[in-house]
Amino acid sequence: MYTTKSPQKQATIVSSSVATLLVFVKLIIGIASGSVAVLASAIDSLLDMVVSLFNYFAIKKSEEEPNDIYHYGKGKIQAIAAVIEGTVITISGFYIIYVAIEKLIEGSTTKLLMPSIFAMLFSIVITYFLVRYLLKIAKETDSIVIKADALHYKTDLWSNAAVLVALTLVSLTGMDSIDAFFGLGIGAYIIYSAYEIIVEGIEILLDRALDGEKVAKIGEIIAGHPEVTSYHWLKTRTDGSTNFVEFHMVLRPNMLLLEAHRIADEVEDEIMQIDKNKKWVITPHFDPYDDEEMNNALLHGTSLSELKK
Repeated sequence: MYTTKSPQKQATIVSSSVATLLVFVKLIIGIASGSVAVLASAIDSLLDMVVSLFNYFAIKKSEEEPNDIYHYGKGKIQAIAAVIEGTVITISGFYIIYVAIEKLIEGSTTKLLMPSIFAMLFSIVITYFLVRYLLKIAKETDSIVIKADALHYKTDLWSNAAVLVALTLVSLTGMDSIDAFFGLGIGAYIIYSAYEIIVEGIEILLDRALDGEKVAKIGEIIAGHPEVTSYHWLKTRTDGSTNFVEFHMVLRPNMLLLEAHRIADEVEDEIMQIDKNKKWVITPHFDPYDDEEMNNALLHGTSLSELKK
């Protein structure tokens, strides 16, 4: 049975295809010219291709429905993919720095400057349109994997521009060391750009709360319902594609369960409007009075019998 690919999957296919094309162009020119900057860019594109293919399978797995073993689904695979992507980017940055230092020591020359310049111009144009496309999909889906891919290719865009400047300066001055120095700068910039990707992925894996603005809005929605006396123990997290929310809300002690369920549905519906690009799993708990202090004590290992003393 044929199923339409999700925008996230489609985006990874497009990005891996573009990366494959750029690998062939840059690698051939880089090896033939002896340019560290072009060769470094080719290696970066090769890693782009591998990472984008990996992201495709990560997204495919993350979109699988929850089952008897994975009750909350496999959404965190996207965060794992982001951490791996950031790590791969970091390694590529260090390798580029190594190659640049080696060229400075050996003093090798750069050849085929004009073909190298045209190759980088071609790369910049292709990468620019790819970044615009990925940013559009990232905005529509709020996928951490696509955000990471967009950031990665945005980094490539700047590094490609730096390579172009380096080659132009080498062509004008004849100083091959410029190529190596730009290679050092590109490597450092790539490592710096990877930090944000890795941190975001790790924070999701550690169940970081939703951003403060969203949490505050959720609190306002719960407290703003006319039949909710108060609320406590509001907890949030995300797996990258699904937001999870749980909270205790205090209702009238003599309220029917049917009424409490209706109130919860109304609150949940309003919370889901905060971010329509995300799935939501909302778990309310009904209390006849505020038992936050007791819950906190139980959380820290105090028994009910000790609380009654």
